[in-house]
Amino acid sequence: MALTDKRAAFFDVDNTLIRGSTIYFLGRGMYQRGYFTKKDISRFVLANLRFRLTGKEKKEEIQRFQDAATDFIGGHNVADIQAIAEEIYDEFVSPAMWQGTIDIAQTHIANGDEVYLVTAAPEDMATLIAKRLGLTGAIGSKAEIKNNVYTGKMNGPLLHGKEKAIAIIDLATTTGLDLKNCFAYSDSNNDLPLLQSVGHPSVINPDALLGLRAMAEGWPIHDFRRARFIGRLISPVVVRLAALSTWLTPRKRKGN
Repeated sequence: MALTDKRAAFFDVDNTLIRGSTIYFLGRGMYQRGYFTKKDISRFVLANLRFRLTGKEKKEEIQRFQDAATDFIGGHNVADIQAIAEEIYDEFVSPAMWQGTIDIAQTHIANGDEVYLVTAAPEDMATLIAKRLGLTGAIGSKAEIKNNVYTGKMNGPLLHGKEKAIAIIDLATTTGLDLKNCFAYSDSNNDLPLLQSVGHPSVINPDALLGLRAMAEGWPIHDFRRARFIGRLISPVVVRLAALSTWLTPRKRKGN
């Protein structure tokens, strides 16, 4: 397909748009609704933790996390899980979002750009988030479905690392996007392939390695964690100073 003047912005989700893990929120909500036991959730959380701390580049850890991420929805009706996902969005996901990231995405929308979420989380959940925020769409890991029931297996690879870059290149090929005119945002050094696939990479809440890379490359850096921390730190001080100022200000005498 011929290239067009259309632009797009691609956003990672976990720790870029949301404080924490989307799939963890989904698992937590399902556990609270009695879909599985503490042993099940513990196994999933352990796989998630191992993946984030030690297995990001190890195929065996990626496979272990991939299996845990899809097995817990296996055997459940798609419509039931989607209904629960709506509740989980309101209960856990929405309150955990970085408003600064939402603002950047909305600015792209206002400028006429398409905006996609690109995440290792289940595509159904990512699509729900994109829909709620008024974004164009989402690309995520696809859970296999047969007869309207999740099988517990993946339909394709976990959308992690280079797989994100492959996904947006495929999208660009089918829609005529020129990635040199496009934008990408992430917090993780593992998303370098995604960031390097576009002409305008930026980082949000970057990990140490990505922060150093962004500074070396001159990429824009947005760190909403620092702003949030400073706000929490300064607010009580401002309140105390305002109260002290009020107390020290001489009161006007009656009749003046």
